[in-house]
Amino acid sequence: MNVPTLGQLLHGYFEDHLKCQRGLRASSIRSYRDGMMLLLQFVATALGKKLSRLELNDLTCEQVVAFLQALETQRHNHVRTRNQRLAVLRTFFEYVIHRVPEGFAEAQRIAAIPTKRSPPPEMRFMDRKEVEALFESLPASGTAALRDRTLLLFLYNTGARVQEVADLRLKNLELDAMPKVHLHGKGDKWRTCPLWKETAKMLRDLRADGKIVDSDSPVFASRHGLPLTRFGIYKMVRRLTGALDKPTNGRPRRRISPHCFRHTTAVHLLESGVEPNVIRGWLGHVGLETTNRYAEITLRMKQKALEVCQPPVANTLHHRKVIWRDDAELLKWLKTL
Repeated sequence: MNVPTLGQLLHGYFEDHLKCQRGLRASSIRSYRDGMMLLLQFVATALGKKLSRLELNDLTCEQVVAFLQALETQRHNHVRTRNQRLAVLRTFFEYVIHRVPEGFAEAQRIAAIPTKRSPPPEMRFMDRKEVEALFESLPASGTAALRDRTLLLFLYNTGARVQEVADLRLKNLELDAMPKVHLHGKGDKWRTCPLWKETAKMLRDLRADGKIVDSDSPVFASRHGLPLTRFGIYKMVRRLTGALDKPTNGRPRRRISPHCFRHTTAVHLLESGVEPNVIRGWLGHVGLETTNRYAEITLRMKQKALEVCQPPVANTLHHRKVIWRDDAELLKWLKTL
């Protein structure tokens, strides 16, 4: 039995395992590809080999550990990026085990590399007054005014991921009596989100603008009719929300991104009394663990408000005598601990 080469393993991993068996989307596969390319380039440089000369035996646990360290020290990547690269390498070596059983021991060593602990990323969101101020500041005229206003309102309405917005087509919209949108999200999954009447009206106006010609036309397009990319949407949001970036009342400057709208949608839904499980389906979360993070944020906000608004008589109340100190039986029990 011929042992497959590293090139054959990589081809099977991406073309068969990730695309066919796991059904990952193109954007996810590109992320896996980038992680593997960085590792291969690092190992080739460390061993003084050409990429085309690398073998599976060159990808040792020691090389992987050195690569992960280089991500932090040389590329100055965040710990979360380092952990994401490690997760990619683990899935690759799990695939290798099924093709090359001889690599089982090395794959086990790589699987044992610990994931570094890191604090969760800061959850940035806007309060309702900021959202209102944002839409009041948007230009009312111009060639892209309608598209820009509709895009921001759509982000706030649906909490959609930026790639879901970039992939949105006219056939995914239903703008009749009960307007809704069908979003194609992570894991090749579809979900349906209701639309506000105002959002539906602006989408109809955008459709009537003449740039959306058929069912496969992008809903949000450039002036040349090409679909906006995720990077184009990011730049547009950064430009339109520039006024919110200015530091105010001692608050440091922050960067508003499309994902900030997603967090804002979740927090405002929770504050409106919508159940977390409904929000989970609304945003397309795999489990409630992610959705519950927004609940923790709102609880912290309420706790801070409670600490600020202490009752005025709190310091004038007499402290009651602690009665457990007079309980002989309780004291006797405590001494035995």
